Amino acid sequence: MDIQILLEMLHIAERLKDTTRHCLTSKGRRESVAEHSWRLALMAYWMKDEFPEADINKVILMCLIHDLGEAFTGDIPVFDKTEKDEANEEKLLYGWLETLPLPVKNEMRALFDEMTGLKTDEAKIFKALDGLEALIQHNESDISTWESFEYDLQLTYSNDRVRFSSYLQNFREAVRQNSINKINAAKKAD
Repeated sequence: MDIQILLEMLHIAERLKDTTRHCLTSKGRRESVAEHSWRLALMAYWMKDEFPEADINKVILMCLIHDLGEAFTGDIPVFDKTEKDEANEEKLLYGWLETLPLPVKNEMRALFDEMTGLKTDEAKIFKALDGLEALIQHNESDISTWESFEYDLQLTYSNDRVRFSSYLQNFREAVRQNSINKINAAKKAD
């Protein structure tokens, strides 16, 4: 790959280091999109033995690139994101992909199309982990930072995403139990 093109691509990706998400870290600062993607990829790697039929390297790639569109739009929390927002992000992302050299352009386009389609095991695993990572991060943040509606969201978000896997259903239940414990501890403290 041409070095200047690679540098330009890296500059776009660097934006995700400064693009913050709704959730805070355990020490109280806003999490970046890049941090979310990194831990999501790490989750996929650590769960590889649970999905021997899946191409876990593809899942890891999906985890690493899935929020690249936010380099152009910023992060919009799932509870605020509209169809119009999603369409705009996709338009900007796919427009940028068109400027990339081959074969990277085609490889990334195929990955994004697969993630959107949610038909393959890899796409389903990625999508489930994406939601679960956000829930875990939320559990790690101070409960005083939670919006009132997020108490219910912590208990229901991503339930549909894990249905295809008993392992992920059990993992989701463990995350839910952490949320319940956190909520109950906060109630006792009041």
